[in-house]
Amino acid sequence: MKKILIIEDQTEIRLWIQSFVCKVFPEAEIDTAATLTQARTFLNDMPDLWLIDLSLPDGLGYELIDQIKQRQKHIPCVVITSFDDDDFLFPALKAGADGYLLKDQPEAELEELLSGILNGNPPISPAIAFRLFNYFKASETDKTEVHLSRREKDTLQLLSRGYSVKECAQKLDISHHTVSGYVKEIYRKLEINSRAEAAIKASQMGLD
Repeated sequence: MKKILIIEDQTEIRLWIQSFVCKVFPEAEIDTAATLTQARTFLNDMPDLWLIDLSLPDGLGYELIDQIKQRQKHIPCVVITSFDDDDFLFPALKAGADGYLLKDQPEAELEELLSGILNGNPPISPAIAFRLFNYFKASETDKTEVHLSRREKDTLQLLSRGYSVKECAQKLDISHHTVSGYVKEIYRKLEINSRAEAAIKASQMGLD
């Protein structure tokens, strides 16, 4: 790895990621970006490894993964995020993510998982591997049931109480782009088209 790009909007976390990435790839040049817009300036001078947060001020990280893979499919893109929700995990994998790491793991574990790239091993946090295993192990009956992630349920509950997308974002301490994504998925999964229907569904699910 000669050149690595870290995309993370929070300065403290960005510096933390940079510190352990330096340990794994001591000879690599490491650049950073805080937004998708900044990260896209590197598309023409493609880094050898992209480490991408999913919730960014100007959009969702998996949108960038899709753009990278359209240009050069072999370039590894590893998600490093706090989100283990299906709504982030599966779109990221669908976009072409080559790994999925959770920030709440011990630094030593993250270093070990990330170093696996050198041997062709995809860096995946154990909790994510377990989640994927259970997803594909689920019965056909389970798959037909409407499933909302924890965050989607939280968002639906707030929507049913009359909060706007911006207010939901403040309550959940996440970006409004992320909340908008949750709302879109909630409407799709529940097959609804309005806040009124969302409130009814929330009541039926005991979330009002």
